[in-house]
Amino acid sequence: MNRLHSVPTVEDIMTPEPIVLWADESVQAAARMLEENEISGAPVVDDAGCLVGVLSESDLVRARATERLWSRWPGLQVRHLMHGPAMTAGASMSVVEAAEVMEKGHVHRLVVVGDDQVTPIGVVSMSDLVRAMVGEREAETGVLDDDE
Repeated sequence: MNRLHSVPTVEDIMTPEPIVLWADESVQAAARMLEENEISGAPVVDDAGCLVGVLSESDLVRARATERLWSRWPGLQVRHLMHGPAMTAGASMSVVEAAEVMEKGHVHRLVVVGDDQVTPIGVVSMSDLVRAMVGEREAETGVLDDDE
């Protein structure tokens, strides 16, 4: 098969300069940040700015559904609900590799880290991958699929 276009990399499709949450900030403030920015999750960093986990809407919903957590909501910090370690990707990883990592890890986003492997420089989500897949197929065929 003659390919006119190469497979894009994570850097090509990621959201750069991601919104990050601090591990010691309140869960209420973090939930507001996700909601105001219309994102479903964000990397969590420590005081030094190093990646320590991810907080997602699923983590927040779990807290609401768990009486023990919900009753403690006012005092909860992001570190209490986040999951970690975060699943990461390098900027040069192919979208195929990123899709495989997400599928195997059962996650909806990967935090893209810089060369130091701890500083978040972007996020690649399932939505980003789907957009890349659609663009890749259209580029390969030169045809827009349309059911109309």
